[in-house]
Amino acid sequence: MPPALALRETALAAVALLALVVGLAIASSRGSSGSGAPLPARVGDWQYARAGLGGSSLESGTSACGVKLGPTSAGVAHPVLPCGAKLYIGYRDQEVLTQVIARGPDRPGLQFGLTQALARVLGIDGTVTVRWSLAARS
Repeated sequence: MPPALALRETALAAVALLALVVGLAIASSRGSSGSGAPLPARVGDWQYARAGLGGSSLESGTSACGVKLGPTSAGVAHPVLPCGAKLYIGYRDQEVLTQVIARGPDRPGLQFGLTQALARVLGIDGTVTVRWSLAARS
């Protein structure tokens, strides 16, 4: 891979991570007193599931959960977990607090569909096994 391309991909990943962190900070501050509450704890043990890019249900438009989707949207599609459910997704040495923003995934064999932004943050390319756990309600 040419160095300029590697640098560009690294910069895009950093921007996506920053956008995710800022978005989660804003979302978690809504409804709180602004006291800078810590992130919610994981609930139970890690579970394992197949995950990959979620397909058309996570690309653009408005999801079945009512979320307006775009290139910086970060979240997951799941067929059973309720819209807005917060959960931790982990892959390799990364763990991210995210939420269910759509129904799906569109692709057979996947339990979680990931937005492109979330897949970039986690370093996921293709279909992988992730660890996940619900987050405690705050």
